[in-house]
Amino acid sequence: MSLFGDGLEAAVQKAFTRPAPKSAGAQMRYLVKQLKGTKAVAQMLRVSQRTVERYVKDQIKKPRPDLAARLEREVKARWQPQIRAKARQQAATTGGIVIDTRARIGYTAPIGSTDEDRLRHITVALPPHHAARLFDAQEAGATEQRLKEIAAEALKEVYFQDGGRRAGQLEEVRFTDIEHLEFDL
Repeated sequence: MSLFGDGLEAAVQKAFTRPAPKSAGAQMRYLVKQLKGTKAVAQMLRVSQRTVERYVKDQIKKPRPDLAARLEREVKARWQPQIRAKARQQAATTGGIVIDTRARIGYTAPIGSTDEDRLRHITVALPPHHAARLFDAQEAGATEQRLKEIAAEALKEVYFQDGGRRAGQLEEVRFTDIEHLEFDL
C-alpha cells in the first residue's frame, strides 16, 4: 500500500474489539474459513495447497518472513469488517479524523507573504467531511498522490484558513518530504 493508505488502515484497526490471530496456524485457519477453502488461500498467498493444509493442521508453525508478512496483511485486511465499517462511518459522519504529521509544508499565496516551504509538525482534527473524502478515495482505489492532495486540501482549510476566518487568498498547499504521518479516529 502506501503511507496514506497504511495510515488510514492503522487508524481503523485501532477500533478493533478483539486482537487478530497471531500464530500462523490460527491465521491460516481464519483465512480458510473466510475464503471457504484451502485452494483460494493458497492462490492468494502464492503457496501450494498442501502447504496451507499443513499450517491448518499445525504441522508447520513458523512461516518464512515474506509469507508471514503476506499472511498477517491478508488477515488484518479481513479482520472484523463490521467494526471497520462502523469506525469509518462514524469518522465520516460525526467524529472526524486527527492527522499528525511532520512534513515540509508550504503554500502558494499572493506576493508579499512568507509562503516558503518549511518543516512543520502539525496535529489537527479534520472535520467529518474531510475524513469521508479520504476514506471514499481510499476505497475507490485512489493513488498515494491523490490521498496526499486530499490531505493537503484539508490542511489548507482547517489549519491555514481556520475554516474561512483567515488566509482567504491562499491558493494551494504543498505537502512534501513527509517524515511522519499518523491518523487517529
